Amino acid sequence: MGSITLIGTGNMARTIGTLAVAGGNTVEVMGRDQSKADDLAKALGRGSTTGKWGAVPTGDIVITALLYDGVVPVVTEYGDALAGKVIVDISNPFNATFDGLAHSEETSIAQEVAKVAPAGASVVKAFNTIFRDVLEQGRPDVFIAGDNVQAKAAVAAFIQSLGLRPLDAGSLKMAHWLEGMGVVTMGLAANGVGHWNFALGINEFTA
Repeated sequence: MGSITLIGTGNMARTIGTLAVAGGNTVEVMGRDQSKADDLAKALGRGSTTGKWGAVPTGDIVITALLYDGVVPVVTEYGDALAGKVIVDISNPFNATFDGLAHSEETSIAQEVAKVAPAGASVVKAFNTIFRDVLEQGRPDVFIAGDNVQAKAAVAAFIQSLGLRPLDAGSLKMAHWLEGMGVVTMGLAANGVGHWNFALGINEFTA
């Protein structure tokens, strides 16, 4: 199994951390508030540890479980501490009305992270199309995007350890469209589906 560092102590960090330890992964938690990081690591159990904010993460895969506007600043702050790591961005940059993206250009938070990440680090977009409650209770497909084949393979193996199916959407450029899929889930929740207990996925058909 893999070694994971969660940067963040909120609901998604707790949910992914819970699935990670259940899947046999080692988990480290980092947070600006050390007491919250300690509390989350204790709640996750199974040998989960805490690291000092800004220090080199112990995990090979570093998941930035943060609100979208905090991801790039935190990766910048960590700097060379993330060298050689696989950085997984799970954020959704929704606008104020949740019907579009906060950035107007054809980019993504993951692509912006790649611009500031240190040498040797690889960035993968994942988990952003899944509501937390569904991730806690269901077995949704997890779309991923990234430029580094080995990094995507590592993230895919981690996702499989959670009992979920990874689906490779292509290069990191596709992260923009995955964020757009996040917007689509919000529209469906508010309209055609009418609730939050669903996830986008792929049904394959054969002739």
